[in-house]
Amino acid sequence: MTANRPRIAATLIMRNEARCIARCLDSVRPHVDAMVVLDTGSTDDSVAIARQCGAQVHHLDWPGDFSAARNHVLALADADWTLVIDADEWIAQGGETVRDWCDGPPRLGALCIRSSFDLPQQAGPALPSTRSWIARLLPRGVRYAGRIHEQPVSDLPVERTTLILDHDGYEDAQAAGKRDRNTPMLLAALQGDPENPYLLYQLGKEAETARDYGRAADWYDQASARTPDGAPWTHGLLIRRLHCLGQSGASAKAIAIAGQQMAHWQESPDFFFVLGNLAMDRALAEPASALTEWLPLAATAWERCLEIGERPDLDGSVEGRGSHLARHNLDVIRQQLALLGG
Repeated sequence: MTANRPRIAATLIMRNEARCIARCLDSVRPHVDAMVVLDTGSTDDSVAIARQCGAQVHHLDWPGDFSAARNHVLALADADWTLVIDADEWIAQGGETVRDWCDGPPRLGALCIRSSFDLPQQAGPALPSTRSWIARLLPRGVRYAGRIHEQPVSDLPVERTTLILDHDGYEDAQAAGKRDRNTPMLLAALQGDPENPYLLYQLGKEAETARDYGRAADWYDQASARTPDGAPWTHGLLIRRLHCLGQSGASAKAIAIAGQQMAHWQESPDFFFVLGNLAMDRALAEPASALTEWLPLAATAWERCLEIGERPDLDGSVEGRGSHLARHNLDVIRQQLALLGG
């Protein structure tokens, strides 16, 4: 810690994270003054690895409440600023900016978290990633609320940072175990707060990662009906809802919703990318209209993606939908249109 500068700590809670804990801690060590780990019952080598990486390791029996665990380790860290990170995340970019950012006034720092995920029949070594903005750089005194998918509670303003975390916890190899834990906790939380749109949204995401698209679409429908205007997850919710409706055979409903929402998302490549996919679904369902209506709509939608370009600032955006993914789809459909038209 430099004299007269704020003390910065990284905190995380873990259980059986030997696979990834060193990667996480090695990425944050150069940018903080302390790393404080709360172990909730690891039976693998997680604790030994964390200590080898230079972390302080404390123990707590799992309280069944993520906020309680987060708040416990925040108190143990006793820092002016805390970078809250998960064991399956690591700093990919921007770590060198953390100290200067923490020299500023108290506010919540939102980080870009890039979560890679598997797709059925995914080709090639690179997995797509979705980008979310979450407040994880917290000044002293801020605490969490919520048993699961906990969020910091504060009246302080939220400011986006240049810090980017990569996250592999949604890949198939890791996601199944999380679903077994998360879904029951979310359902229990929903019993106490049945109108909470964020819990409904998170239940949809859990179902989507299990590729139960019909169930996911139902959760997303419920979340959409209750989400207030301007909620930070609005964009991600809409895109996931449209995608899951299409995947569950309800592309006509999804097209209708997209028509209602189009004016609001003229600068979202994700919106037009999914619209193109839905148009392709309709082309298969209505072959008589494919050449005159649905294939041209798909091409126009993917052209719009390329006109907009990448929008990493949009919560829930998927990398490539404003560039190579749209370009690939557009090349394929242009070939199809040329063959059919010829």
